[in-house]
Amino acid sequence: MKLVLFDLDNTLLKGDSDYAWGQFLVDQGIVDRDLYEARNQEFYRQYQEGTLDIDAFLAFQLAPLANRDPELLQRWHDLFMQQRISPMITSAARELVDRARADADLVAIITATNSFVTRPIAQVFGIGHLIATEPEQIDGRFTGKVSGTPSFREGKISRLHHWLGGLGHQLSDFDESWFYSDSRNDLPLLASVTHPVAVNADPVLKAHASAHGWPLLDLHGD
Repeated sequence: MKLVLFDLDNTLLKGDSDYAWGQFLVDQGIVDRDLYEARNQEFYRQYQEGTLDIDAFLAFQLAPLANRDPELLQRWHDLFMQQRISPMITSAARELVDRARADADLVAIITATNSFVTRPIAQVFGIGHLIATEPEQIDGRFTGKVSGTPSFREGKISRLHHWLGGLGHQLSDFDESWFYSDSRNDLPLLASVTHPVAVNADPVLKAHASAHGWPLLDLHGD
């Protein structure tokens, strides 16, 4: 059997949906520009450098969702998809996903970004399985907190095992397991699959991939 996993931000997307969502909120006047934009940029820098405190970031990122009307959030997200996400989807990324869907037994997106932001993006790619950080909800409204383990670094591995277990599988059931990612933060999961692929890799991942003979892929070239 064959399992194919895709990271989302800067892998399937030519950009970062987490960061873009924060900037969208700023540009729409939903959050205070002076207070929010600098922190959004700082958290993104920390993520790129591999120093992100995921709990602090999620407290920041999920706060604007808390106690909002679900219909209002949906309108915001629809506009976000049109303005920010559609331009990030390249034909090369779509073709890679289409090949995986035709060839693999199981395909999923596995991302640190929360499922409110990412589930509609997974649907655009035609991928029905999403492993993402889950925002807590009570009575249909987000609380601003996280439910369970964030899907980040080693947390991606535990979330993957939990998800596979729910389907009656374990990672060792798959003769081939592929994971495509751009980020040093995904080195733990990349090292856990039989076929790691570095996509538009950051410098640390690129060096690691080159040293270990992992394929290097460019999905976002002009």
